[in-house]
Amino acid sequence: MTTSTHLVRSRRFLPLFITQLLGAFNDNLFKNAMVLFVVYSVYNSEAAEAKFSAIASTLFVIPFFVLSALSGQLADMRDKARIIRIIKLAEIGIMVAGAAGLLLAWQGIAVSLAAIPLMLLALFAMGVHSTFFGPIKYAILPQHLHPNEVLAGTGLVEAGTYMAILAGTILAGWIPVEWAAAGVVITALLGFGVARNVPPAPPLVPPDPLDWHVIRSSVALVERTLHDRRVFLAIMAISFFWAIGAVLFIQFPPLAKNILTASKQVASLFLVIFSVGVATGSMSINALLRGTVSARFAPGSVLLMGLFVVLFYLVCRVWTPSPAGTLMDVGTFVAQPLAVPLLLCLLGIAFAGGMFVVPLYAFLTTFVDRSQTARTIAANNIVNSGAMVAGSLVAIALSAAGVSIVHQLLLSAAMCLISAWLGLLLYRAECAGCPPIRL
Repeated sequence: MTTSTHLVRSRRFLPLFITQLLGAFNDNLFKNAMVLFVVYSVYNSEAAEAKFSAIASTLFVIPFFVLSALSGQLADMRDKARIIRIIKLAEIGIMVAGAAGLLLAWQGIAVSLAAIPLMLLALFAMGVHSTFFGPIKYAILPQHLHPNEVLAGTGLVEAGTYMAILAGTILAGWIPVEWAAAGVVITALLGFGVARNVPPAPPLVPPDPLDWHVIRSSVALVERTLHDRRVFLAIMAISFFWAIGAVLFIQFPPLAKNILTASKQVASLFLVIFSVGVATGSMSINALLRGTVSARFAPGSVLLMGLFVVLFYLVCRVWTPSPAGTLMDVGTFVAQPLAVPLLLCLLGIAFAGGMFVVPLYAFLTTFVDRSQTARTIAANNIVNSGAMVAGSLVAIALSAAGVSIVHQLLLSAAMCLISAWLGLLLYRAECAGCPPIRL
């Protein structure tokens, strides 16, 4: 029996795995149902659509930047399983509010004055929810798993997350918005039920008083990561990866509508393929590394990702749009001569990205003391979210400056070079025995 198969049959892993899977599914069902409805049914301008998509992405990640230090403290100093149950209970209320916004938008009632603000408020609240859950889903692994199971567990969590993103994205693109409203509430209820079965994970250190000063605690948390060069470089490389991902996810819906003249189902298909690619890449790197935590393949993986982004850009440049005022459905889109190369490029971007990021998360959970794991993940989330917000703001600025969505793809490709350099530095630090950083 493989390590992965053994883990998914184990009570010390399975309830957590399903809980995080349902959470990721709900995030993406709600977010994509909202974004696709607004892009395709409310706005009729590439700039306005790109701006809304960027605002939605930014609102979701801001809580990671502001509250991750507090979430890391809580996760390391309180029982992680109890915190999970509280978080999942809060999700029910958040999704009731989000569902109300979707239903108002569906009925065309106060769309700009009430429905969109309510949906964006719920999305922000889901960002808060994910901020407090994020450190736990990785930090709990070394506490419940054996050392030789951590990489496999991390890969399963990452793959499961993207498979959940896949399922949520598919439904968001294909079901009516009123069904999505019901679905997010039902999923939140299921998530709370499963979370009650996560085994206890008490703190490994005596609880200290919480530092509620979010700026001071955030700075102190990030500074602690500087003591281990591998952890610091892993955080920086992951941050650039998610900045790239943020820009790409902002671009997909308006790119599908305005450049490829495709329906919202095709936009959903793009996100589906991206999720499948990351999931398969996440599992493949575990097989290549044979359970060893290493950045050996990181530089090559992200360079390959950048190459696929450039190829994706070139295909988009020569794409033949449909007649004015019409959008291609999935069948018509797939029948286009360049559809298969386009989708293969997208799959390659995601597959290489999954291979790049999974070992880096494993660094964060295996190269620090287990009592500090959640705070290390929280520090990572602070830097990640800052990079994602920066990427979103750059995308907004480029759209405001008149740079087309398709040309913005080159920004993502250029950022891959920085990630590759950071991955190379990480691998060298790994081989050199982790010399301390000199400030």
